[in-house]
Amino acid sequence: MSKRLEDIIKSNRDAFDDLEPSAGLWNKIENKLPSAFDEVKPATKKTFTLGFVLKLAASIIIVMSLGFELYIHNRDSQHVNVAAISPEYAKQQMHYTALITTKRTELKELSQSDPQLYQEFSAEIAKMDSTYKKLNSDLATSPNQAFVLHAMINNLQMQTELLNQQLTVIEQYNQMKKEQQNESKGI
Repeated sequence: MSKRLEDIIKSNRDAFDDLEPSAGLWNKIENKLPSAFDEVKPATKKTFTLGFVLKLAASIIIVMSLGFELYIHNRDSQHVNVAAISPEYAKQQMHYTALITTKRTELKELSQSDPQLYQEFSAEIAKMDSTYKKLNSDLATSPNQAFVLHAMINNLQMQTELLNQQLTVIEQYNQMKKEQQNESKGI
């Protein structure tokens, strides 16, 4: 088939060549094109009306408010109701939390005689407290919430035991200081 097409083109070559563009056509096209030396027109400045700016600002405020509300809602929904998972663990958590708060207050009062010792004890408790906070944040997303609650209660128990030991150490330390002072007065 391509051979037939070539034969047709060869036999009618003269008929195809008679249609050529006029000489002035290229000049017309060239005149319509901008030359490289023409000056570029300055861009026009866009101005916004006050109404447009106010609508835009109101839209931004609304979108930001909705985003903030969603953030607060998601943050609050991350909080897990411990009593719904296990009422027994909830009671234990409240008990140990109150006990730890009381023991920390006692520790702070007793340690005024030796602030360096209190700082060391506080660092140990802070480590355990950060572990507790991590467990608490994991509770919302954990598939086994009862297991995480059990670990949280164990952490609170260990904090209580540690605080009891620290209070005992401070009381013994203060007692030894008093005895040494009494002995030095007796001499």
